Amino acid sequence: MNARPTRILGIDTSCDDTGVGVVELAPDGGIRVLANRVWSQTIHASYGGVMPELASREHVERIDAVTGDALAEAGLTVEDVDVVAATSGPGLVGALLVGLMYGKGLAQALGVPFYAAHHLEGHIFAAASEAELRPPYLALVVSGGHTHLFDVPREGEYVLVGATRDDAAGEAFDKIARLAGLGYPGGPAISEAAQRGDPEAVPFKEPLKGQKGFDFSFSGLKTAALLAHRAGARPEDLAAGFERAAVSFLLKTTLRAAQAHGRDTVVVSGGVAANRALREAFAASPVRAVFPGQGLNTDNGAMIALAGAAALRAGRPPSPLSEGAVAYAPLANA
Repeated sequence: MNARPTRILGIDTSCDDTGVGVVELAPDGGIRVLANRVWSQTIHASYGGVMPELASREHVERIDAVTGDALAEAGLTVEDVDVVAATSGPGLVGALLVGLMYGKGLAQALGVPFYAAHHLEGHIFAAASEAELRPPYLALVVSGGHTHLFDVPREGEYVLVGATRDDAAGEAFDKIARLAGLGYPGGPAISEAAQRGDPEAVPFKEPLKGQKGFDFSFSGLKTAALLAHRAGARPEDLAAGFERAAVSFLLKTTLRAAQAHGRDTVVVSGGVAANRALREAFAASPVRAVFPGQGLNTDNGAMIALAGAAALRAGRPPSPLSEGAVAYAPLANA
C-alpha cells in the first residue's frame, strides 16, 4: 500500500440515480469519504416508477458531469485517482452498463486497478462511513428494490438469513404513496404524511406472524391499504398506519434474527434506512444499530467506493475488464 492514502472513485448507475463518490483509504486501514455526488432523475415521477430505457439515457447524459463534480468536491483531479470501482449488479442492465463501461474506460485510461462492486455490498459498506465495521454482524438492506437480511460472520462472507417474498419494502412505500396520492418517491412522502396522521385509524395486521424464519412480506399491508383507501381513509392516516406496521415488522424480524445468530450489531442500510421512524425504532432497541451517514442511504457512488476500499483492505485482486453487468446477482455465498 502507498505511504499516502489511496483515493478510490466509485460509480453507481444501477437504477435511476447517477452516483459518483470518492473515498480515501489510509495506510492504517481508516476510511474517509471525500465526496458524494448524486444526480437523482426526476423524469420518472409522472410514471409512478422507474422507466429503464429513460434511466439509461439519463445516466449517459449526466455521468461525466457528476464525476467532475465529485472530483471537484474532493479537491482532486482525475489524475489523483488510484482505483476505480463501479457497480456490476444487481440492477437494470442498461443502466448498469453506463457506469460499468465508464468506470472500466476511466481505469484503463489512468492505468489503475478496477473493481466491479456488488450493489448490496455497497449498501452494507456505506455504514463504514459512520462507525468501525468489523464482523460478525447482521445486515438489513432495505430499499426500493431489495429487502434482504444477511449474517456476516467474516469479512466478505454473506449468509442470506431472510428476504422478501413479494415486494421490497421501498417498493411497497412507493405503491401505497401512489395509492394515497402522496407523490413519488414514496418513502419521503409517506414519512412526511405520517407525522400528520393517526396510526390507530387504519388497522394493519402484522405480516407473517408466527413464522419460524426471518422472511418479509408486504403484500398483506398493501391489500389492507387498498381496502382502507376504498373505504375512505385519510391519506395521512393511511401513511401513519402503514409506516408503523412496516417499521415494526422490519424491527421485530431483524431482532429475532440477531438473537438467533448471536449478533449484537446490526447494519441497516438502503433507501428505507433514511426513514425517521425506522431509525428511532432501532435506536431504542437492544442491538447496536449502525446506519450509513447522511446522503449514503439511497443509491450513491461513495458506497461503491467504500466497497472498493474494503476489497483493497481485504487483499482482493482487481476485477477483469471483461466483467459484465448482471441484473440478478445474489450476494449470499452460502
